[in-house]
Amino acid sequence: MEANTRHTGRLPAAFLTPGSSSFMDFLTEHQPEILPGNRQLPPLQGAVEAPHGTTIVAVTFPGGVVLAGDRRATMGNMIAQRDIEKVFPADEYSAVGVAGTAGLAVEMVKLFQLELEHFEKVEGATLSLEGKANRLSTMIRGNLGMAMQGLAVVPVFAGYDVDREKGRIFSYDVTGGRSEEHVGYAATGSGSVFARGAMKKLYHDGLTEDEATTLVVQALYDAADDDSATGGPDVGRRIYPIVTVITDDGFRRLTDDESAAIARSILERRMEQPDGPRAALL
Repeated sequence: MEANTRHTGRLPAAFLTPGSSSFMDFLTEHQPEILPGNRQLPPLQGAVEAPHGTTIVAVTFPGGVVLAGDRRATMGNMIAQRDIEKVFPADEYSAVGVAGTAGLAVEMVKLFQLELEHFEKVEGATLSLEGKANRLSTMIRGNLGMAMQGLAVVPVFAGYDVDREKGRIFSYDVTGGRSEEHVGYAATGSGSVFARGAMKKLYHDGLTEDEATTLVVQALYDAADDDSATGGPDVGRRIYPIVTVITDDGFRRLTDDESAAIARSILERRMEQPDGPRAALL
């Protein structure tokens, strides 16, 4: 697939060959060695030490979906990075949040973005939200060899379904198994057990957008409270969770000031109630 440098402006033959609308299929046919899952790792003894991203949460509300993540990456018992970004737009109406091996996760997201853009350019139409979720499942499955060596990537995919006119959430396992979260919320990563417990008690069907953004930050706070690999709001360094909202208007990431305002209001209330808001018994 190397370009012919003797003739300026001429595309390599691979780009002129009719084929699939999948960018992954294109790479598989013409240059499979650059796909993450096809790379050969050197012989290893024990687990691979690499920075890992942790907790991702998502919540639906009437009119859309919120996807958020904390900012900490760990390597063993050390904090590898305090301000890592784990939530990215996939296209205009969807986003993906990633937990697991940080470097591979970011690379997979970029490849997924190219996959969706390539399909749209070739076919002249966008994939359905279901189709996007299936494409991501295939990409995760292609990374199975590395996942078995400890380099796993486990995302949460969320978006606004323009056909059904509602927000939807899809979660995955390391083998590429995909499931839609019909309960209205989802979490992945090391703090997901605690985040899911918080969302289970606070979630209800009639959430407003503002309530949904507050709920995900509350859930991340609870995850950070019990999971050392999850980072809570860092007021001193002005590092706050990444919160994104996807509606029929498209993808929007809350500004740092908006995220800070939510986090600070939660911190003030936690001074009075350290364990957070209480759900009614009945």
